[in-house]
Amino acid sequence: MNRYTTPLPVLALAALWTTTATAQESKEDLAKQLANPVAALVSVPFQLNYDQNIGPADDGERWTLNIQPVIPFSLNEDWNIISRTIVPLIDQSDIFPGAGSQSGLGDIIQSVFFSPVEPTAGGWIWGVGPAFLLPTATDELLGADKWAVGPTAVALRQQGPWTYGGLVNHLVSFAGDDDRGDINATFLQPFVSYTTPDAWTFTLQTESTYDWEGEQWNFPVVAVASKVTKIGEQLVSIGGGIRYYVDSPDAGAEGWGARVVITLLFPR
Repeated sequence: MNRYTTPLPVLALAALWTTTATAQESKEDLAKQLANPVAALVSVPFQLNYDQNIGPADDGERWTLNIQPVIPFSLNEDWNIISRTIVPLIDQSDIFPGAGSQSGLGDIIQSVFFSPVEPTAGGWIWGVGPAFLLPTATDELLGADKWAVGPTAVALRQQGPWTYGGLVNHLVSFAGDDDRGDINATFLQPFVSYTTPDAWTFTLQTESTYDWEGEQWNFPVVAVASKVTKIGEQLVSIGGGIRYYVDSPDAGAEGWGARVVITLLFPR
């Protein structure tokens, strides 16, 4: 062997290291894209939440599986359209004395964001558009029985491993059952997350809603850890965490809750 020729085992190890590093970088990039609500990434999160101490007697509990497909579309070379849908499947019991148990579909929330392909000169990523509440609940105690619409917006920055920003929407009812209360509510979701080189992401956020009709807050703080990995050939993000209700209506959940999230990823 020529003394200037690199041995084959060394070349093989170098190729393996390069492939592993590239895959790792790809997973880290996917994890950072997941932290961006308007990223051009097709994903389908399955978010399971558990809440307790619901109702005036604190006897109620609720399981909610939110199926939340995020689908981006390219409008042109400068703009994307991102569809974000929340389909809640709910199982609850004793949310007020004598209520019994209910299971089924809740009200669907559909948001559409128009977002520039490139960040601003200052590094901000943003999107704006409409949000809709659809009265799809299969039981009157699982939904509001109202149609509602309003604006939604998101803005964030990604600097190194950090992502920080916020999402907001405001929904006002315009049709539905006249015997049910009107909807006039603002949703606020400030968030900050840190993504490691091995594709772990640690997120802290609130998911607060202010009811302008009842003049009440529903204010949970949520902490979640997640990791991008593969199950077979499918890229997924798997995570879990807790939330604590700092404030809530008399009929709302109190104390501690839990969350588990499995997200299917479909990179373009």
